[in-house]
Amino acid sequence: MKRFLIKLSLWIGLALIPIHGCKACLETERTALLEIKSFFISISDIGYEDSILPLWVDHDDGLPSDCCDDWEGVKCNATTRRVMDLSLFFTRRHYSFNQYDGAVPLLNLSLFRPFDELQSLDVSFNDFKGFYENKAYHGFGILKQLKVLNLRYNYFNDSILPHLNKLTSLTTLYLRQNSIEGSNPKEGLTNLRNLKKLDLINNRITSGSITRLGLANLTKLEVLDLSANRISESITGLELAKFRNLKALGLSYSKINGSLESQGVCELKNLIELELSGNNLEGHLPPCLNNLTRLKVLDISSNKLRGSLPSVITNFTSLEYLDLSNNNFEGIFTLSSLANHSKLEVLVLSPGNKKLQVKTENCLATFQLKVLQLPDCNLNVIPSFLVHQYHLKYLDLSHNKMVGNFPTWLLQNNPGLEILYLANNSFTGNLQLPRAKHDFLRHLDISSNNFTSILPKNMGIVLQKLTYLDMSKNIFEGDIPYSIGEMKQLRLLYLSRNNLSGELPATLLTGCVSLESLELSNNNFHGQILPKFTNLTQLNWLYLDNNHFSGKIEDGLLSSYPLEVLDISNNMLSGHIPSWIGNFPALAVLIMSKNRLEGNIPPELSKFGGPLILDVSENCLSGYMPCSSNLSSLKHLYLRKNGFNGPIPNALFRSSELLTLDLTDNHFSGRIPHQINTLPNLRVLLLRGNYLQGPIPNQLCELQKLGIMDLSRNRFNGSIPSCLTNVSFWSLGKNDLYGIELNLEWDLGEGAAGTYDNSNLELYLSNGAHGPPGQHVEVEFVTKNRNEFYNGSNLDYMSGLDFSCNELTGGIPMEIGELQNVRSLNLSHNYLSGSIPESFFNLKMVESLDLSYNRLRGRVSPKLTELNFLSNFNVSYNNLSGLVPDKGQFATFDESNYRGNIHLCGPIINKSCNSAEEILATTSNHEGDEDESAIDMVSFNWSFAASYLTFILGLLAILWINSCWRRLWFYYVDACIDSCYYWLFKHVFNRRSC
Repeated sequence: MKRFLIKLSLWIGLALIPIHGCKACLETERTALLEIKSFFISISDIGYEDSILPLWVDHDDGLPSDCCDDWEGVKCNATTRRVMDLSLFFTRRHYSFNQYDGAVPLLNLSLFRPFDELQSLDVSFNDFKGFYENKAYHGFGILKQLKVLNLRYNYFNDSILPHLNKLTSLTTLYLRQNSIEGSNPKEGLTNLRNLKKLDLINNRITSGSITRLGLANLTKLEVLDLSANRISESITGLELAKFRNLKALGLSYSKINGSLESQGVCELKNLIELELSGNNLEGHLPPCLNNLTRLKVLDISSNKLRGSLPSVITNFTSLEYLDLSNNNFEGIFTLSSLANHSKLEVLVLSPGNKKLQVKTENCLATFQLKVLQLPDCNLNVIPSFLVHQYHLKYLDLSHNKMVGNFPTWLLQNNPGLEILYLANNSFTGNLQLPRAKHDFLRHLDISSNNFTSILPKNMGIVLQKLTYLDMSKNIFEGDIPYSIGEMKQLRLLYLSRNNLSGELPATLLTGCVSLESLELSNNNFHGQILPKFTNLTQLNWLYLDNNHFSGKIEDGLLSSYPLEVLDISNNMLSGHIPSWIGNFPALAVLIMSKNRLEGNIPPELSKFGGPLILDVSENCLSGYMPCSSNLSSLKHLYLRKNGFNGPIPNALFRSSELLTLDLTDNHFSGRIPHQINTLPNLRVLLLRGNYLQGPIPNQLCELQKLGIMDLSRNRFNGSIPSCLTNVSFWSLGKNDLYGIELNLEWDLGEGAAGTYDNSNLELYLSNGAHGPPGQHVEVEFVTKNRNEFYNGSNLDYMSGLDFSCNELTGGIPMEIGELQNVRSLNLSHNYLSGSIPESFFNLKMVESLDLSYNRLRGRVSPKLTELNFLSNFNVSYNNLSGLVPDKGQFATFDESNYRGNIHLCGPIINKSCNSAEEILATTSNHEGDEDESAIDMVSFNWSFAASYLTFILGLLAILWINSCWRRLWFYYVDACIDSCYYWLFKHVFNRRSC
């Protein structure tokens, strides 16, 4: 018996060994997975080793784990314990995301050779550029059971197509966001005949490459998405009639032209989802769409479709998702026509023009909507059928001129409401919130209305789950309620342009721990601006400008390490700019203008290369600018109206990206540094109102992109450089000054509120939320005798040149007339001589031309009447002569534009021209024509004085040497004196006595 028990134990032990072995993954596959981990570490940047697949450990690490059960991204067959599903999503860690970077790696496909039963592989978001050529066939060729392959968000190109063509078992292939062109592949994807889902979103596919890729051979396809490509024409090459099994077709934003019927869409009788938004489709909706009886999703938004909305829409009673927005439809569309669409869940309709009227009256809806977007539909009142909607998650009624009180009942009837946009309407009264807490509302936008009174005290409790709140541009008053600190998930808070007052509540600065953007501009807040107890660790954007904050800037922002934008301008802040302001590595915009700040700019600000925009203008800053600063990232610098002195520091020329340099109204002295030509991207140079001197350097002519230059009210001398024609913006007439550099916009980081869950095409629902206001470049420039602030598109097209109030001499170079794109030219209050160049008639875009207070002579050329945009013209106080032009724009000028020129004449200045003046004008004109050989009066005076002094010294030397000549000279002088005396006595004094 004992012997039997021993044998039985042995048999049980032997039986348990293989059972136990089956619980773990195969050793060969475990080893292969560790090799994959090593591969990803080798192609990642240094320092990420511990964050790459941290749970994938070897036995030697002393942490026993099963790769099937414990390793992230690995799923195994429950029976064979072979790896079936492998996800390497975003495994490579690196800083650079440039596909042209030589460090972009290739994917070693031989690493996947041991996985015989692999059915799903995900290597998306790793920025691979291709495969190992010598091992690729072996790597993919052995994966006979692979059905799902995800290569999204890489840099793969056509070189991978032959390798993909070996995976004949594939049913799902994701190639979104790559560089597939289909330029000249031998087989394309023709062998993937079992493919049911193909995602080619955002590649480089054209209408021709559709044929070369062989997509028409993939007749088993059920889902095909070619959105965001470069098709540019029709999609006839797809031969849609072959796709009898196709259920979902995505072609949005692919630049498709022509009519909807010509695309062959009507042949897809089994189609359930059709997404054609953002193309150039024209014409009417064709009746053949009635063939698509199973259609559940229809998105034809943002096209050029026209005509009235036909009954074909009414016939789609199976629709669940309908988006008709932003087209050219006309007539009246009544929501009652959708009364029988009982399955409708999403309705998006924004007219895009004023010809389509949306009527919501008498709508007895049988549907229960989840999403309703009716912005800009001129509704005037909230649609009455919404009273019977109880499942809304997303409601957008913005831009509709709606009146009345805040619709509290919408929140009460729809406890699942997540997004509510009522911006830009005419709602009035108090903001009345429900008493009960609303647990789902995430986005609320009631900006640009006429809400009054104080903010609800229970706002932070009732709307505790908000992540986005915009109440800007209303008439709210009073304090921010203390309950706002309960909004722990609030990311963006906009309360600007109200009448709010008081100090910032401590609960806001310490309780809203998720806050990323805070905009409180244009209110009446006062007190300390950034108390020490502030705890906004996630803050990126802070706008507190145009309030009444006072005192010194405390260090409450030190915990806001991700800070990108800080605008505290137009307050009453005092003290010095704190040195800790340089502790923010991501700081891009720092605006502290129009305060009472003293001292200098702290050198610590350049710790991380400095911000993109630095504006400390209109303060009490003074002293030499620090020469050690390294503002290498700076693009726009505003120092105007301070007390900075000394020479212009060389530190300003260390940023080759500098676009705007404004040093107006300071005490800078010395010359313009020759290093100014190291700023190749400079668009605006403003040096007005300083003590700069010396000649205008020719290095300014090397600034090819310069559009606005103001050197007025300084002490520059010498002549105007004729090389200014080298500045291409002034002479070639380009369209814009800043181009894409005009504005800095900030991204919310979430482009959509979500997706429609019942779709295969990932239909994004716009979140409707706007990010921070962005920073517009602004420039102050004197033109047309007044200070103008240029920003936005106005600045983009402005160009000007101001050399007024200096000590410039010589003639105006003829080349200045070649600056065809200049809109404002001011050379007044100098010592310029010669005539007005005839070439000035080429200044076709000039609107303001001021040459007053100089020494110009000659006539005002009749050719200047060709300047059709000229609205301000001044040549007062010169020596001009002749007939004043009275054609074109010159007919609008009067004598105030010409005063101080006594030899000018003509009806415009109410002075007739006589013959003497005409002769003088002719003479002056000849002198003007021969201006190149005219006498330089300064040189003449000096040479005359030298000659006179030489003569006197020579005479004195002769009289000193020869005494005889000396006696004769004094005898001659006495004789002359006597003769003059007797002549005066006889002819003057004697005559008077008579």
